[in-house]
Amino acid sequence: MKVKVFANLRDICGSSVVDVPTHSLVVIDILEDLVKMFPALEDEIFTDERKLKQFVHVFINGQNIIHKDGLLTKVKEDDQFALFPPVAGG
Repeated sequence: MKVKVFANLRDICGSSVVDVPTHSLVVIDILEDLVKMFPALEDEIFTDERKLKQFVHVFINGQNIIHKDGLLTKVKEDDQFALFPPVAGG
C-alpha cells in the first residue's frame, strides 16, 4: 500500500510516499505496519490508547476516515492513502 505522508512525517520517513508491505487493507493495520517501518512515527500519530492523536488525519481517496469507519476503514490496494500530522500556521 502506498502511503503519502506530509510535513514532519516526510522527514521521519525520508520520502513523501512510502510503500508499506501490509497483511491487511484496514487503516489501523496499515498504520501499525508503517510504524514498524518507522518507529518514530508512533509518538507523532498515536495516543497511548492506539487512537489517532488530535488533528492527525487520514484521507482515503480525498475523504477523511472520520466520515467513514475511522481506523477500521477498509481500503483497496489502489486507493490513495494520505497521512497528515497536526499542522499549525497563521
